[in-house]
This record gives sequence, structure tokens and C-alpha cells, in this order.
Amino acid sequence: MAVADGLTGEQSAPIARHPAQRRILAVLTASQVLGGVGVGTGIAVSTLVAANLSGSEAIGGLAQTSAVTGAGALAVPMARAATRHGRRAALSIAYASAGAGMLTAAIAVALGWWPLLLAGLFFAGGGSAASLAARYAATDLSAPGRTARDLSVVVWATTIGSIAGPNLAEPADRLGRSLGLADWSGPYALSAVAFALTLLGVMTLLRPDPLRAQAHGDPALATGERPKGGGWEVLRTTPRARLAVATIVVSHLVMVTVMVMTPVHLDHGNASLTIVGVVISLHIAGMFALSPLPGWLADRFGRIPVMIGGMALLAVATALASVSAPHHVTRLTVALFLLGLGWSFGLVGGSALLTDSVPAERRPAVQGLSDLLMNGGAALGGLAAGTIVTAFSYGVLSTTAMFLVLPMTAALLLARRR
Repeated sequence: MAVADGLTGEQSAPIARHPAQRRILAVLTASQVLGGVGVGTGIAVSTLVAANLSGSEAIGGLAQTSAVTGAGALAVPMARAATRHGRRAALSIAYASAGAGMLTAAIAVALGWWPLLLAGLFFAGGGSAASLAARYAATDLSAPGRTARDLSVVVWATTIGSIAGPNLAEPADRLGRSLGLADWSGPYALSAVAFALTLLGVMTLLRPDPLRAQAHGDPALATGERPKGGGWEVLRTTPRARLAVATIVVSHLVMVTVMVMTPVHLDHGNASLTIVGVVISLHIAGMFALSPLPGWLADRFGRIPVMIGGMALLAVATALASVSAPHHVTRLTVALFLLGLGWSFGLVGGSALLTDSVPAERRPAVQGLSDLLMNGGAALGGLAAGTIVTAFSYGVLSTTAMFLVLPMTAALLLARRR
């Protein structure tokens, strides 16, 4: 069966899948599920725990920011580790950091010391960093015409952990208390165990290392020699890579900016926690559950059309959110679902284009830089969102996010014409 070129959609001759790729995808998928439980369980309670320990809602808001900042800070060291030693080493560093961070958080809760909790959550950001890096590991041995689909399978696996994790927080707390742990130490302890098991699985089962296997016959990669010029140099000299990274960053920034303030907006309409939970769950479903769709579309019709589709979905979502009052639950639910789906199209299409646009020996560096910028944008967006809503309104925040989408859409349309 013929396959389609990732950029143009033109048909080309089929190329056999690398014999190790099926195993690699299975290991990465399993690590995403287990690692997702680790992220979801601990992070789900962090805002509440930090606020209770500190007596300040502002400090509570820093819990999520600490984890996002930690994920961004680890992106570049992970990229360097991948270049020198392979994907297995990079993912192991991230999962080890995440496990240590969650263990530190459990100790912080027992001691009642919120600064230590924030420090632990910073290192726990390694779980999110690993989740992002795993999508690129899935593409190292992809056959031409399957890159986006392989990437999207790993993104899809995040669905299970993202949904299961928050629902395990309360049972983990009860179990922890029955074992003599301090209140709310249980979720962090469970997360630490989940990350330890994920680390063990990656270290023992991710063989052959996908990046090293890809490097067979390439002296620069096979010896771990670092190529000249880092991620910034790649972006400076490669227009398609710049376009891909810009799409990823804008997609993530817009999604986080609107999403983080939606529960607060719903609360102003006296929505119950159950309703808020349903809205956010459907948002997460839009982000991850349908990710194979943009993966298939990107391989079949090209990366840029999928990225344009992502911007269109984000534009509709932010426009709908901007005219939704706190009591418009159905409208906000649709907006949040489309927001997640637009993020998925932008992330999958942009990540696939970035992989296609950069030589193999340069990919880890620019992929790490992409994740750094992505997380940095999310941290800034989360901080700005609260300020805008406090000073103006949720509608102004959503409108502002929409105006971030428009120039990116124009750039993608221009690139397609060229």
C-alpha cells in the first residue's frame, strides 16, 4: 500500500516499518499510561494542598506553575542527554526527577512546609517533560508516511493516565492515612511509585534505544558527538522548523490560558464541582482521546493543513468562550472540547512537521527547545490569565487568546501558498 508524503500529501512507494518500531511504541504507550497516572494523581490535589498549607490561594496557584516551570527547565538537559546517550537516558532522567519530586512533595505535606512542596512539584515536572519527549521518541524509527500517526498514538495514551490519575487521588489519600501517612501524602506517594515503575520499565524495556537505532551508520549520532549549532541555530536557518515550533507554542499557550480560568468562570455561575469536573474531562478528551485523527490526517493530507485546522478550531473555541456567561454550561463545554481538539491538531501537526524539517542529528536539540518554549509560554499564559480575568473578565481573556490565533493562522496560510 502506498503512503502519503507528510508535507504535500502526494503518494509514494511503501517503506517497511523498522522491525523494532512496534515494540518501541508499545513500551512508550505503556510508559505514557503509567506516567500519566503519576502526573494526574499528584498534580490533581496540588493547588488545594498548597493553598491549605500556606493559607493563601495565590500560593495554591503557584503549585501548577511550579510543575510547568520544572517541565520546561528539564527540556534542554533532556535534549542534551538524548543527543549524547539516546532517548532511554533522557526519559530516565525525567522520570527519576519526577519520582524524587513527588517523594519530596509527600515529605513536605507531612512536615506542613509549603516551600518544600513547591520545590518537589518543580522536580515532579519531569513527568510532563517525559510525556512530551516520548512523542518524539515514537518518531525516531517511523517509516515515511507514518510519523504523525506513530506520534499521535503516544499522545493518545496520555488519555488513560490523565483521566485515571485525578480519580485515584482520593482513594490514594485514604490508603495513605490507613498506612499512617499524613493527610494528602497518599496521592504523592502513589505518584512516586508510579514514576518509579515507569522509570524501571523504560530502563529495562526501551531496547533498542530508538534514537541510537536510527543513528546506526550515522557517525555523529552513533558516537554521541554533539553537532555544531544548537536548537536556536536550527530555528534561525530552517523556516519550516520555526513555523512548526510557533504553531506548537501558540496552540499550547492559547489552550492553557483559557482552560485554567474556566473553572473559576463556572464557579461564578455557581456550577457544582461535578459540572466543573465534567467540563474539564471533556476538554481532556478533546486534547488526547482523538489525537489519532490529526495523526492520520497529517500523514494523509500533509502537516500544514492539519495545523491550519488546529488554528481554526482554537479560533472557534475562543470566540465561543468569549460570549459565554458563567451559567452557559453547555456552550462552555463545547468551547472547552474544541479548545482541546484544536490543541491536539496543532501539537500533532506541528510536532510531525518539526521532525520532518530537521536533520536527524539536530532533532533532539530543537525538540527540547520546542518543549522549553511550549512550557514557558504555558507558565506565562497561566500567570497572565488570572491578571486579565481579575482586571477585566473571562470574555476579555478569551478574546485576547483569539487574537493570538489569527496571526498564526495567517502565517500558516501563507506558508501553504508558498
